[in-house]
Amino acid sequence: MPLNKDVRPEISRFPFCIVWTPIPLLTWFIPIIGHMGIGTSSGVIRDFAGPYFVSEDSMGFGQPTKYWKLSADKVRFSSWDQAVHEASEEYKQRMHNLCCDNCHSHVTYALNLMQYDDSSAWNMVKLWFLMLVYGKYVSFTGFLKTWLPFCIFASIIIVIAVLLYKVNCK
Repeated sequence: MPLNKDVRPEISRFPFCIVWTPIPLLTWFIPIIGHMGIGTSSGVIRDFAGPYFVSEDSMGFGQPTKYWKLSADKVRFSSWDQAVHEASEEYKQRMHNLCCDNCHSHVTYALNLMQYDDSSAWNMVKLWFLMLVYGKYVSFTGFLKTWLPFCIFASIIIVIAVLLYKVNCK
């Protein structure tokens, strides 16, 4: 049976994709920061979800709200699935570090192993920026899950600031 190469968010299948989901509290305050994973050729998501743990088919912070579809034709070394597997095995041996060795690092490790797009210079910043530019929301609900908490928080801060300003101007 041939693999379905289509993205199917309703069943959480994202073949050849990098996926992203909000991290509660952190994304609420800084909406461009979140949790990342990578989909196998069959669409099963692998993500470095914590110390010595790479989850399969169950992202650490919930279903993806954004995805970036890549091309299997741009894999230059190994295979897509082999690189995702090797990266996952490597990250099962690593301690999670929020700033330096995290879910983004796991994805860049896989991309570097496969030499995606003739590059072995993938890093967290490059991946973050490209996901920001090329990532698509899975639905309007995905957009809301990302931005609504931030908008509520920012609105509260603005209302408090205006009220304080008015009180201090009297």
